[in-house]
Amino acid sequence: MSLILCIETGTDVCSVGIARDGELLSLRESDEGRDHARKVGVFVDELLRETGIAPDDLDAVAVGKGPGSYTGLRIGVSFAKGLCYGLQKPLLAVGSLDALVEVAREDYEAGILAVDDWQHARLCPMVDARRMEVYAQVFDSQGTPLTDVSAEVVSEESFAAYRQAGEPFVIFGSGARKCADLLAGATFVEVTPSARGLARLAQQALDEGRTEDIAYFEPFYLKDFVVTTSKKKLF
Repeated sequence: MSLILCIETGTDVCSVGIARDGELLSLRESDEGRDHARKVGVFVDELLRETGIAPDDLDAVAVGKGPGSYTGLRIGVSFAKGLCYGLQKPLLAVGSLDALVEVAREDYEAGILAVDDWQHARLCPMVDARRMEVYAQVFDSQGTPLTDVSAEVVSEESFAAYRQAGEPFVIFGSGARKCADLLAGATFVEVTPSARGLARLAQQALDEGRTEDIAYFEPFYLKDFVVTTSKKKLF
């Protein structure tokens, strides 16, 4: 039996869950602004108290590694690394787009999502990267990646080959809503980033021994963080 604490903070949603053998036991999450630094520790404490699980009982800590918000990823990864170091537990990293696909698949299995010809659908999770840019990747309905992760400036030509292939092209995630009108033929569905998407993938990683070096692991930012000069007058 494996108990894994799952943390996802790469978007506006701060989400923490505890899973046993790949199945979610309990979940805490909030989309009330980017207050992840304060909330993530509170959520972990609440979940451990609710489930009666002691920190030492955990077998691993899993974190969404990105791509996503630079600050959000730093908070989640730093917190996860600190827990792993203090508890001497392994660190697991799950791609945030992979996890988002897992949420979509779970929602479909639960009857929350209604998508025609799901078995042949192409799933495209999108994380907002400001303006008309998104972090995106295309998967099949079983969660197998069909493309690499990319930073895409969305236009009417984006993903044209998939949208014109005659199979459902399903877009979702924090970056999808702003693109829906541009991507003719795509099906937009509401799927929210959540730590529950990490549960099965984190268990697979633990079973296969795919753990991270706590000292050297860094989030997958995809793009360099750019510091700009404020235009506000300070004095």
